[in-house]
Amino acid sequence: MNKFFTTPLGRLRLIGLLEGISLLLLVGIAVPLKYFGNDPSLVKAIGPVHGLLFVFFVVNTITVGIAYKWAFRTTTWKVLVACMIPFGTFYVDRNILAKMKERP
Repeated sequence: MNKFFTTPLGRLRLIGLLEGISLLLLVGIAVPLKYFGNDPSLVKAIGPVHGLLFVFFVVNTITVGIAYKWAFRTTTWKVLVACMIPFGTFYVDRNILAKMKERP
């Protein structure tokens, strides 16, 4: 668990996890409450948080890609495209980021 805070790749994985969870909360709880419960308050609260986490993930992906010297055509673009697909950050974490070697 400590590696999520001490390395750039770990922080990217953590931000991706948080971004995916925020999307789950938004789509699974907040949006149904807005439309079926007539209560938009959770969308107003979770929506901006999710948006901020998305921006952090994109910026961090570019930063980590440069620091780790990722080939754009083989790694960086896959991570960037996956974060635009709903729940793609979970896929990227499991199939790409978790298999990479950590650097201090």
